[in-house]
Amino acid sequence: MGFFNAARQGRKDDAELGKGLWRRAHDRFHRGLDRYHQVLEGVEDEQLYAELVQVANELADLLDRVRTVCVEAQRRSPSDALDIPGALAGVHRSLSKAGNSLATTAEAAAMLRLAVGPIPVGAASVRRRAESVFEQVADAERRLAEDASGRPETLSG
Repeated sequence: MGFFNAARQGRKDDAELGKGLWRRAHDRFHRGLDRYHQVLEGVEDEQLYAELVQVANELADLLDRVRTVCVEAQRRSPSDALDIPGALAGVHRSLSKAGNSLATTAEAAAMLRLAVGPIPVGAASVRRRAESVFEQVADAERRLAEDASGRPETLSG
């Protein structure tokens, strides 16, 4: 992405995501995806690489969903700081967990990349960690939808 494209995207992100909490949640998820893709660059085993790329593609598909949640959350509860709005605390919590899980997914992929010898279960550990990312993004979407329908969010999570 060229300098002007990056600047244009930054302005669009500021307008849609604000400069606070929701922007931070989106950017953290995006950085996690970047980290995961960087790990792929060092994988030499072709079968493992293919498995990890499949997971990478599925995780990348979540980015638009995360952005949609963050844009809608910013619309409902604008944030230019890091204060968590009470009504959308569950949404933020789910997005935060998704970002954490994505980081551990990238870490698991890195550990496989560094493994010596054949890996008997392939990318199963990475797949398990990625499943929690999918669940947490779906949970953020569900919580946002519940907030829109007027049903109260539970504080446990």
